Amino acid sequence: MRIGELARRSGVSERSLRYYEQQGLLRAERTPGGHRAYGDWAVDRVIRIQELLAAGLNSAKIAQLLPCMRDGDGGPSEIATQRLVTELIGERDRIDRTIGDLIRSRDVLDEVIATASDSPGPADRGGHA
Repeated sequence: MRIGELARRSGVSERSLRYYEQQGLLRAERTPGGHRAYGDWAVDRVIRIQELLAAGLNSAKIAQLLPCMRDGDGGPSEIATQRLVTELIGERDRIDRTIGDLIRSRDVLDEVIATASDSPGPADRGGHA
């Protein structure tokens, strides 16, 4: 498939797909006319890249990680090093801390919402609405 179709099927812009290719995250064959051509596997790869970016991993870390993961174009790789595993555990711990921070922030908002919902509004206190 061409880059436009991959963009449509994955929901990612053509510009992002070119960036992924420059970063070594995605590879394309070239047609005789010089156009990028991707296999069906590329949709799964792009979605996986998006998930990893959303988790806060940078493109360099993703480039290290992708060859170690199952993908639509093959089975798992055995090239994961202990160093990479250690770094990924650190990333997972960072994500867990972020989740904890977000839960605490949500709890504070819930308290403010509950307090504000139980309080009389400005019109009820003699103020202007």
